[in-house]
Amino acid sequence: MPKQAMPKGRALSRSEAAREHALETASRLFYREGVRAIGMEQIVEVSGIAKTTIYRHFATKDALVEAFLAREDEAFWRQWDDAIRPVRGDARAALMALCDWIGAKVLKTGYRGCPQINVAAEFADPLHPARTVARRHKAKMHGRLTELCRTLHVEDPVAVALQIGLLFDGAFMNDGRLEQNDAPKLLRDAVAKLIGEKPLKSSGRKR
Repeated sequence: MPKQAMPKGRALSRSEAAREHALETASRLFYREGVRAIGMEQIVEVSGIAKTTIYRHFATKDALVEAFLAREDEAFWRQWDDAIRPVRGDARAALMALCDWIGAKVLKTGYRGCPQINVAAEFADPLHPARTVARRHKAKMHGRLTELCRTLHVEDPVAVALQIGLLFDGAFMNDGRLEQNDAPKLLRDAVAKLIGEKPLKSSGRKR
């Protein structure tokens, strides 16, 4: 398993700083170019960190890929929690807030889709660590959405949560199709139909 993120407020040791810099570099390259397109030599060259140092922290490229996905996973759930925090306790408003967040997220410059889906698609082996991390990520999303749907007393919360999750995944992988549309509104209207409610107005957040 990848190491946990370093505690905030503590200065990193030289070794820890090297690990974080290597992971940051690899993460940027993996997301922009794809995992298979990036070799360890390129990570060494771009990061300026010796190969032996990188391998001291990440025994294989697969371990580095797993750490990248774990890093992305942590950031995703932090942003998810930030999006619903203002409306915590209101499941319907939380779903709409998630639509606003995702709708804005997918329109940001440089956005290339969900890293979990992107990387999982590069590996055919279902037991590859990247596939395992991706499945865990999507299972967590389904679990969180199911709880919101249960709170709303929809007829089949497990199925509706799966439908919403597929909708969100579709938005993540929209490949520019949402650029000329009001992405948050499209998502809100679709989710409202799935939960059997009328569409709600925008939360008013700026993109």
